[in-house]
Amino acid sequence: MCGVTGYADLAGTGLAEGEEVLDRMTATLLHRGPDSGGRLVRGGVALGFRRLSIVGLEDGDQPILNEDGSVAMVCNGEIFNHRELRAELEAKGHRFRTRTDVEVIVHLYEEYGTGLLERLNGQFAFAVHDTRRGRLFLARDHMGILPMYYAVAGGRLVFGSEIKAVLAHPSVPRRADLTGLDQVLTFPGTVGSRTLFEGVSSLENGHFLLVEDGAVRVEKYWDLDYPVDVPGEPAEHPDRYYVDTVRELLEQSVRRRLQADVPVGYYLSGGLDSSLIGALVHRNTSGTVPRSFSITFPDRGIDESRHQRLMARHLGSEHTETEFHPGDIAAGLRRMIGHAECPVKETYNTCSMALSAAVRETGTRVILTGEGADELFAGYLGYRFDLGGRRTAGGDPFEEELRRTIWGDPHVFYERDYHAWRESKLDLYAPALRDAHAEFDCLAGPVVDPGMLRGRHPVHQRSYLDFKLRLSDHLLSDHGDRMALANSVEARYPFLDPDLVRFATTVPPRLKVTASTEKYVLKEAARGLVPEEIIHREKFGFRAQGSPALLRERIEWVEDLLSYDRIKRQGYFDPDVVEHLKEQYRQPGYEVHPHLGDDLLLVVLTFGVLLDTFSLPDA
Repeated sequence: MCGVTGYADLAGTGLAEGEEVLDRMTATLLHRGPDSGGRLVRGGVALGFRRLSIVGLEDGDQPILNEDGSVAMVCNGEIFNHRELRAELEAKGHRFRTRTDVEVIVHLYEEYGTGLLERLNGQFAFAVHDTRRGRLFLARDHMGILPMYYAVAGGRLVFGSEIKAVLAHPSVPRRADLTGLDQVLTFPGTVGSRTLFEGVSSLENGHFLLVEDGAVRVEKYWDLDYPVDVPGEPAEHPDRYYVDTVRELLEQSVRRRLQADVPVGYYLSGGLDSSLIGALVHRNTSGTVPRSFSITFPDRGIDESRHQRLMARHLGSEHTETEFHPGDIAAGLRRMIGHAECPVKETYNTCSMALSAAVRETGTRVILTGEGADELFAGYLGYRFDLGGRRTAGGDPFEEELRRTIWGDPHVFYERDYHAWRESKLDLYAPALRDAHAEFDCLAGPVVDPGMLRGRHPVHQRSYLDFKLRLSDHLLSDHGDRMALANSVEARYPFLDPDLVRFATTVPPRLKVTASTEKYVLKEAARGLVPEEIIHREKFGFRAQGSPALLRERIEWVEDLLSYDRIKRQGYFDPDVVEHLKEQYRQPGYEVHPHLGDDLLLVVLTFGVLLDTFSLPDA
């Protein structure tokens, strides 16, 4: 895993920036690539690179060029089918200069142009500069595992693996994006191309960007596409076929993601998904005992160590536990927000960051993790709620109209009634923003492509929304990529292999969720690999203590960030409402419900950290 950055001239005036600008941008990504760096400036384009060496340790530095130097590339990521692609390209006469996996992108581009994306199985975000066509080509992987941000400012397209690299270019202003903040208050995190920085966009999963003749164009090349539901239509195959194929494809995915020239381990949460990944890691590893990593808590209400240890003993892994204490949240919160580049509703990112630090201390550089299973195989309780008919707007015409606006269908329910929530969250904003809310309301238009929801089964509608609203821009971004790379660790996601994801869209909904269980097909696939006690565990979400615990500790910097005068001066939130929340949250025993409530005060606090960390102005 690595970090890429750069910029391109859009105005036709040439690049007046000195190389120190590119070096400054690249230096912000040192944690993503501590092993080496590189740069290339030519033809109105500047490319910067930091490397975390995983494959081809001796000769994988970037930028990488094709045979005649007309195509140059910097890539953050891994191409898991690179061996097959390399053999095919060499048969066509292409000559490779390195043993690294990502070099196939350069030669695939020569053969297929932007169509190369259809050939890749991997996690990636890359930039290709083509001097013959005068083109800059940026792309992000199908699932959105790896990030790519960009801004158009000062006659430049500026891009980078993290927003901090984009902000390091002198043309890019620093202002908070109010719609991004509104999204964080409404959904699990930011959505689509939106960020917390005005003018800085996220290249969405399954999209690419082209710069040609000074124009910038963004296109979608892939989306999670479920079949249109035909009630009563029989399944195409027997039930066992789906179970066996899921297991076969997942094992193939794990084998692909074990490819590395450095040690590979896996996270072990104590739940089904990571346990199944761990079992398949051991089945496909020889010569060494794989390492597993878990985080434990002194609070029994959130600790999963009993099941983690059960699975570690079952597999015989070399197991490492990291005990996380309440005080560790405050100690890591500001650093976490600096990496996440987004306010949060939960503190568990600090746990994830501590866990990746423990991984790095053992010399392990790659970690396999279980994200994606819940979204693809109906793992959340909401899927069962949908089966119970909790989808109507209760006769509220305002809610129905809002659902029609944001989802394209008044009958689609996702997490909450958004009309009531929109009215409720307004109280948190400062009076001036409350009055101007219509100008930045994240519910004023479609949130996702309504065509991908229309006519789909309710289970698949929720899956699509979970994928777009929870997974791509939250669990894989601020929680996944950022917390792993904060400590120079690469995370890989076997459940998000494109072949497995495509097959998951064909599994009948009744094999994903029933009235009594979630992830039915996955549980059946795990039999014989994972102990029955873990297969039958109730869903237990990864969580840590929230802002009430922080407030009761009376930490000086927390008190300062939430002080009446500071909140009033910044002008984003209503200081009187914040004071009321502080009084409520400080009550002995008060906690925000982990599934039914939003930790609004944590959003206020971490937004304040964001303002300070990135020197953003008051509203």
